[in-house]
Amino acid sequence: MRIQELYSKTLEYFEKAMPVAETELHYENPFQLLIAVILSAQCTDKRVNMVTPDLFARYDTAEELAAAHPDEVFNYIKSISYPNNKAKHLVGMAQKLCCDFGGEVPATLEELTTLPGVGRKTANVIQAVVYNKAAMAVDTHVFRVSHRIGLVPKSCTTPYSVEKRLVKYIPEKLMPKAHHWLILHGRYVCKARVPDCASCGLTEICKEHATRNSRQAPTK
Repeated sequence: MRIQELYSKTLEYFEKAMPVAETELHYENPFQLLIAVILSAQCTDKRVNMVTPDLFARYDTAEELAAAHPDEVFNYIKSISYPNNKAKHLVGMAQKLCCDFGGEVPATLEELTTLPGVGRKTANVIQAVVYNKAAMAVDTHVFRVSHRIGLVPKSCTTPYSVEKRLVKYIPEKLMPKAHHWLILHGRYVCKARVPDCASCGLTEICKEHATRNSRQAPTK
């Protein structure tokens, strides 16, 4: 199967299976989403959603968070992975927002990645979710699912190489939603340890599924 056909069939399936696909992080504005995405690094969205209500209630604006001490922020996020570093990043991020961007979340990759705690993946999430830009954030789910289906070759060994490949073949208008399709598929169906192939509608075109079947086929 040609690569463009594989992408077309994959995207067609997701469009039908998940017509509504969006982040599972809870937020009410771009500032809150930025905080939640920073906290979600190496942590589940479920855990993040457990701590952000009190955090958001205490720090409603970038100005309030910028004036906080990291030790105070730590008390709100101590159940999150790497709370010490993330507390420092959140305060630094808020201070940078206030100093350079008038307290507002910027829209470009270049600007976003100047913020403490914000790397390319986080910046792409903000661009896609907040500004509906054709940006592809590659987390562990996107990385795994893309390789298993065959959307990217084995030579794509870094998140950035996977991102470039996906961006090349996914139409710009579908990019923001495709990001969530791949994440949600990896989170609930194509799981890391034991993929739930029985409930997957992509098995006929999935490279990994074909490989597994060939290994399990009885020899004569």
